[in-house]
Amino acid sequence: MDERYDPKKIEPAWQAEWDRTNLYLTREDPGRPKFYILEMFPYPSGAGLSVGHLHNYVPCDVVGRYKRMAGFNVLHPMGWDAFGLPAENEAVLKGLHPTETVPRYAANFKRQLKLSGCAYDWSREINSSSPEYYRWTQWFFLMLHKRGLAYRAKGAQWWCDKCGTVLANEQVINGCCWRHTDNPVSKRDLEQWYIKITEYADRLLADLDGIDWPEPIKLMQRNWIGRSEGAELAFPVAGHTGKEVRFFTTRPDTVFGVSFMVLAPEHPLVAEITTDAQRAKVEAYVAEARRQTEIERMSTTKEKSGVFIGAYAHNVFTDKDIPIWIADYVLMGYGTGAIMAAPGEDQRDFEFATKYGLPIPRVTAPADGSTPPADRAYPEPGVAINSGFLNGKKTVEAITAVCQYAEQHGIGRATINHRMRDWLISRQRYWGCPIPIVYCKTDGIVPVPEDQLPVLLPPMKDYLPPGTGRSPLANVPDFVNTTCPKCGGPAERETDTLDTFACSSWYFLRFASPHEDQRPFDRRAVDYWLPVDLYV
Repeated sequence: MDERYDPKKIEPAWQAEWDRTNLYLTREDPGRPKFYILEMFPYPSGAGLSVGHLHNYVPCDVVGRYKRMAGFNVLHPMGWDAFGLPAENEAVLKGLHPTETVPRYAANFKRQLKLSGCAYDWSREINSSSPEYYRWTQWFFLMLHKRGLAYRAKGAQWWCDKCGTVLANEQVINGCCWRHTDNPVSKRDLEQWYIKITEYADRLLADLDGIDWPEPIKLMQRNWIGRSEGAELAFPVAGHTGKEVRFFTTRPDTVFGVSFMVLAPEHPLVAEITTDAQRAKVEAYVAEARRQTEIERMSTTKEKSGVFIGAYAHNVFTDKDIPIWIADYVLMGYGTGAIMAAPGEDQRDFEFATKYGLPIPRVTAPADGSTPPADRAYPEPGVAINSGFLNGKKTVEAITAVCQYAEQHGIGRATINHRMRDWLISRQRYWGCPIPIVYCKTDGIVPVPEDQLPVLLPPMKDYLPPGTGRSPLANVPDFVNTTCPKCGGPAERETDTLDTFACSSWYFLRFASPHEDQRPFDRRAVDYWLPVDLYV
């Protein structure tokens, strides 16, 4: 035996033997237990793997080898998250086309993974940019659309000039694009496609209890979902018949202490009810707020600022008109984009009221009969004071009483709110899965029939984003112009493509039966291999 281990001599020989004997081919021996190991499949957006990649892959390889030796059927697959911004931006950087860079990089990644000795079943290799795969990404989109879970809406969205596309909230990091960390983003008003993930908020929370995840990760997920119980109420706008400010609050028991209202700068009411005398100040403030990220606006260390819009709301509980302000710490995407400000019981409202000289009524006293502190808000539960029919009730009882009163008088109801927002899924870029939707002047938004999938991404030499708010695909007449599947008349295809995370949201299912061509996956195979036992 040699005294020193020579990897260049020993490893190629053994790797060739492993390939010859198909040692790592996935087996489904009914007499053995199963074990499914999965890593996030990589973006082929660089010339080669990094140590950071292997930081994930090597430990999983060790577990897979151990499980095989322990008598398990092991599924340990690999593939390429090949569509989307990372791959396209790399091609732009190199002055090439994604159809050139993606296969080249994926082949090199595969070569390097084999050199590293990682034991993958390469017969199950998948690529999200292949029509065989993205046909089923489109199919999933159609299923979501059929069930009302994929929808189109207009809204103010983050825009990255370098990427030439909108970004989801989670893709904005410290005010900059996730791919261009030195490039501040801005907001644009655009029609976009969304996935209604808020429909599953409570189920996501409930499922956390049964998942073997580190507790800090579970806490992050709970905070991201942000479930809050409270009430949605409405105060009419004084002098504007039919206009009202609807707001969500977790402390409806403090309504008698509401001395002003605050709207998000983006709230549609702002433009409608701002007085002419205040309009210039309001418009300047709105423009400044739109340049900030939500993290910046919600910072607890940021000094509170706002502008009075000149209008008033009528507090139906106190029978008083109260001023309406806008402030950047109120977000349009959370609740209704409006808050009632009870500065005696909320520290943020207390600081705002103190700064602008607004009244600070006290409507909650400590349960022990002591006096609330004068120099700060008292947000803890206690006993209602100065609160009409709520006086003497404990906080929990008062909350119930306000909800009942609101429902009886048609001004609100008890409700549950979540901080999470629906998933913005469309992108104004070329290298992505085409969205299987057409627009018809007669029938409106029409889904492409399943038997016409996949809607193929057309070849396009000049694929750079035009920066106009539309995808480069809008410049391909043969792709855009089509017929309506419903009436047969002229129609146009959707030219946005799906975000890369649409492709990677279901790859764990495809690995169970990667060559299935009649459906996205074989149910028998999924029932056998799922759930994933180890995910890194």
